[in-house]
Amino acid sequence: MRSTTLFSKKNTTPVVTDPLQKQRETQLVTEHKSLDKDLVAGLVKKSNRILVSISTHRFPFDFFPNTVNVEEGRVTIITREFLTSQVHSVDIKDISNIFIDMSPFYAELVLVSKTFAENEIRIAGLRKNEAIVARRIIEGLRVFEEKQIDTSAYTPKELVAKLEELSTTDIVT
Repeated sequence: MRSTTLFSKKNTTPVVTDPLQKQRETQLVTEHKSLDKDLVAGLVKKSNRILVSISTHRFPFDFFPNTVNVEEGRVTIITREFLTSQVHSVDIKDISNIFIDMSPFYAELVLVSKTFAENEIRIAGLRKNEAIVARRIIEGLRVFEEKQIDTSAYTPKELVAKLEELSTTDIVT
């Protein structure tokens, strides 16, 4: 079988007329599209799963509780006031550190971000045990992100169990 290459006057890239070459190129394009679809499906699945959601509890009532949602790829903080709310998201890869400040009744979660202008986000009025769980999960997600481990194959319950298992250091209260 003979292969011929033609050059167009407008374009200097060769036009391949070999049927086997065309078939290989078509197969490569199809495989590439399939990989892209799988990657997008994995990202969508991963980005829409909330692993932990905690809210503030202030004494005696908290009519406008702030919420912290820990997802696989980011932490979303929703702060509420009368008739307004503000949503702030920080990617897991952009969190440089996470602290818990304990008081006798409540805890304050402090996220230190590499990209946020004020550098840290404070969420006060959390239950101590909820703040500890959220910190452990965020720390585990940071390790997974650093090691580039794909977590989309796990169910949320399995993933939370693995993340808690990964960060089992005792918190002194």
